[in-house]
Amino acid sequence: MSSLSVAPDQPQQNLNSNMAAIQHPESRVLIIMTGGTICMKESPHGLVPATGFMDEAMMPRPSFNDGSICEPLPVIINDKTTEYRPSLRTPISKYSRHVRYALYEFPILLDSSSISSAGWTQIAACIQSNYALYDGFVILHGTDSLAYTASALSFMISALGKPVILTGSQASIFALQSDAVDNLLGALIIAGTFLIPEVCLFFHRTLYRGNRTTKISATAFDAFGSPNCEALARVSGIGIDVNWSLIHRATALERFNVQFALDTAHVACLRIFPGITPALLDSVLKVPGLHGLILETFGAGNAPSGPDGAFIDVIKAAIGRGIVIVSVSQCRSGTVSPLYEPATILGNAGVVFGHDLTTEAALTKLFFLLALPGLSYAEIVRQMSIPLRGEMTALPSKHQFAHLPLLGLGASLSSEQVRFTELGYAIAAGELDKIKTMLDTESHVLLLARDYAENTALHLAAVSGEVEVVRELLRRGASVHERNAAGNTPLGLADKAGRLQNAALLREAGALLHVEEKERAELDGEA
Repeated sequence: MSSLSVAPDQPQQNLNSNMAAIQHPESRVLIIMTGGTICMKESPHGLVPATGFMDEAMMPRPSFNDGSICEPLPVIINDKTTEYRPSLRTPISKYSRHVRYALYEFPILLDSSSISSAGWTQIAACIQSNYALYDGFVILHGTDSLAYTASALSFMISALGKPVILTGSQASIFALQSDAVDNLLGALIIAGTFLIPEVCLFFHRTLYRGNRTTKISATAFDAFGSPNCEALARVSGIGIDVNWSLIHRATALERFNVQFALDTAHVACLRIFPGITPALLDSVLKVPGLHGLILETFGAGNAPSGPDGAFIDVIKAAIGRGIVIVSVSQCRSGTVSPLYEPATILGNAGVVFGHDLTTEAALTKLFFLLALPGLSYAEIVRQMSIPLRGEMTALPSKHQFAHLPLLGLGASLSSEQVRFTELGYAIAAGELDKIKTMLDTESHVLLLARDYAENTALHLAAVSGEVEVVRELLRRGASVHERNAAGNTPLGLADKAGRLQNAALLREAGALLHVEEKERAELDGEA
């Protein structure tokens, strides 16, 4: 972003320190290879997983390797052992940034068609162990269950502040005609360039919210879709266009955390079809130990009712036994709602409307909620009906209305400069009410804006703002992991400026010193 003014009389020595030290900043990304077609080679017995992926598939390609000599990067294995893995660096992107990356390959590669909660736990544990060491994560995965894994990880990980991007390919990276290079490079560049704090899926030049995706083709390169949510970003010949207004940000003051337990053994999925009998439904609902059922219904949530009401009686009996039943649509797009009488009857029986959840998201969300300790039946039903990670469209309240943005797509840069400068003055003066008013109308614009030294509003507040100003910015979704031109995080600036309350609050919200800040501190004798 072009130069923006900042509030006067604020401490500049910390904001600008080391600014000249990083001519072309590096971000660090860990590639986690779980398996999939992308890493396979031809053999006499068909495609088989290949070792040496970085050496054979990435090092020879100039788009993945600028030829520089890179030191190995640490990778923490099993939360105990630290191994130093070879690293490569991409050429400078049009965003004036290198992406330096290491690759960790699972000792036993996962078959995506056989993946279970154990595989999801293995992936999440690897992210958790290395969260403080890397700016983003790219997960290579088979396409068969890619949308399920993306959905599961989105619920397992809470207070995520860094990009986690899953990708794979329809053809091996070693094949003559393949989508693998574009998918891997796109995911790598986005993970190392844009601080999108979501579990995402990247395929065919498009970044999706992971828990909104579904596989739509077994063979086409355009294999995934997000029918009820626009793409988060698209890659074109002129760059990467991020739809920042859609990005889901954690607003609670909590640290990154992973919930490993998932109840996958006690949930079923049943697709309604013409002629389905109450007896068949009853047999599914009486599977020993069943706790939940995802019911794929017709259209907007319709299911057979019949004059005798036997179908509904089976459902009522199951709900009476404490089984959570969630209705999602069989249709590729649209939502489940009480639009028609059959859907209303289901709702009156106690079936949860899944709105525009995909089947993948509905299943993994129910796996997640059923495993949470202490949740009552009523609370599980309530949380299945509301968005937790952007997996469904929030229903507007009766009094909700949309503000017209003050800065449209055609707004001039000077308008943004003026508004960010005004926000900077308000932060320096501690004018909390004014800050709230400004953020009410253009929050996502102002939280992404930067000054001439690449400081965000949270950087400014960390060194010169009152603690309640920092709290308000965090509540609005300001990222604690953004770095300025000197490579400093808001936490690093708060520590240097002696803003102890601000630093404590940032840590409470999950802030970590970037690994480069720690390295500089060691060189300066501060560690």
